[in-house]
Amino acid sequence: MLFEHAKILHAIRTAKEVVGRKKLQKMIYIAKRLSFPYQEKFDFHFYGPYSEELTLQVEELVNMGFLNEVKEKKGGYFQYRYQLTKNGEEFLQVFEQKLPSTLDECINDMNKKSSRFLELVSTVLYFDALSRQDIYKKISQVKSKQRYTNEEIDEAFQYIESLKSTANHQQME
Repeated sequence: MLFEHAKILHAIRTAKEVVGRKKLQKMIYIAKRLSFPYQEKFDFHFYGPYSEELTLQVEELVNMGFLNEVKEKKGGYFQYRYQLTKNGEEFLQVFEQKLPSTLDECINDMNKKSSRFLELVSTVLYFDALSRQDIYKKISQVKSKQRYTNEEIDEAFQYIESLKSTANHQQME
């Protein structure tokens, strides 16, 4: 169980800071779909793939003092920022040898992307058993409020291929 917590801390430490609960959810889901060893179960939710387990683990990490969560008012909603604490760094050192450093490049790249874009990427991955054309249709149905364009969906497909290439390259080294 604690190793699963350590993997989440590792991703956040690698990113230095993750801004947004949705962004963190999408980054972990995408990493899992890239064959990185995350065990959390994801279901489709309002903003794409969502894991209640991941939400609970993050809350536990905050409560244990391993993760700093800052809640900021941003217009009409709250945004959360996550960073490791000193205690979190010390906890992570126990698991250092078992953590996949091959994930680092993908995490850093995803952290540079917007939550909206990662929501699209994770949604494309969630429906990847469908044909490409059916994915376009599905996204227009389940994400109609986001108004994703075909160009944005094309970009998501390209980004997934780029991440897969990076992940495969990193895992071979």
